[in-house]
Amino acid sequence: MQADMNIGMLGHVDHGKTTLTQALTGKWTDTHSEELKRGISIRLGYADAHIYKNKDKLSINPEEGKLYRKFSIVDAPGHEILMTTVISATSILDGVLFLIAANEPCPQPQTAEHLLVLNSTGIKKILIVQTKVDLVSKEKALENYKQIKQFLKGTSAENAPIIPVSANHNLNIDVLLEAIDRIMIAPVFDEKAQFRMYVSRSFDINRPGTPIQKLNGGVLGGSIVNGALKVGDEIEIKPGVAKKEGAKPEKIITKVTALREENDDLKIAKAGGLVAVGTEIDPSLTKADSLVGSIVGRPGEVPEPVTEIKMEYSLLKRQEGPIPLHDNEPIVINIHTSTGVGLITKLHKGTATVRLKKPTTVYPGMHAALSKRVGQKWKLAAWGKIL
Repeated sequence: MQADMNIGMLGHVDHGKTTLTQALTGKWTDTHSEELKRGISIRLGYADAHIYKNKDKLSINPEEGKLYRKFSIVDAPGHEILMTTVISATSILDGVLFLIAANEPCPQPQTAEHLLVLNSTGIKKILIVQTKVDLVSKEKALENYKQIKQFLKGTSAENAPIIPVSANHNLNIDVLLEAIDRIMIAPVFDEKAQFRMYVSRSFDINRPGTPIQKLNGGVLGGSIVNGALKVGDEIEIKPGVAKKEGAKPEKIITKVTALREENDDLKIAKAGGLVAVGTEIDPSLTKADSLVGSIVGRPGEVPEPVTEIKMEYSLLKRQEGPIPLHDNEPIVINIHTSTGVGLITKLHKGTATVRLKKPTTVYPGMHAALSKRVGQKWKLAAWGKIL
């Protein structure tokens, strides 16, 4: 069974996203060495949740029923300096678990930042998870609940259910599963549509010292958003890679050698969930997430990369007021899973023209986010669509 959708974990740093992911999936997603050292998520973490059903009871324990459903969880960083990673994550999300800890006043800085992102994306399937209820009294939990309701008023999450949990003690996880099953209805995808996949990770899976004749090709990780893919298919990857520094990237055409979802080999991969695609690419080209931000499609069907985009945009409404944009100022731009640096060359009646430092591949109608440097930090300033 392939996962039927991607569900994101959003919320302030240290509000329990990675712990709840582990409670739902059994997998600790902070595996990058710097993440373990600092205790925060830096890259997107991925894990599949397997839901078992016995009559009307849902569980994550395989001994308590038959496999009923599977979905992928994307654990996004909460720290403010990693907001661009969060913005990238929203391009592959079908629903969101928004975590707010009961042991701190609501909202915390990144709680507000993540809600800005969520409110701008148009994601409708939202559940609020009130975490760490085991650390506070009943009265404090109720006070925090009222703060959450007030914080969400007037936003896309205003009417979302609020589920109190303690992931460390497995408290209310069954109630959360029932709410996920009720709210997070899997989207319907067209398997015959033109194939498209967004790359959010890329790997070299070979161990150091592996003999050349035993090397595996590079692996792409990400989400199929249209169509389906099978082993043996030919694919095209754009923008591709530059053969030398400063050169224009060149597209990659390769064959699919394997399809995998966590521990399961797939003959056909469809939209919904996160998949790993084995290829014949030189693994040196995929190591260390070097192809993140690429788009995969059939040969001849992926648009040519561009170095300039035009988008219609709106400034985000912040409590402290909007962050204005100006001509000839540098910005960070996020489009699907691509994060890049650009320069605003023209602003005119709600449209912005941005010159990109590196080429990227886009489709009309894609969401794009613009972040601007304010003091020593990059802050999300505007959100819009590619024209």
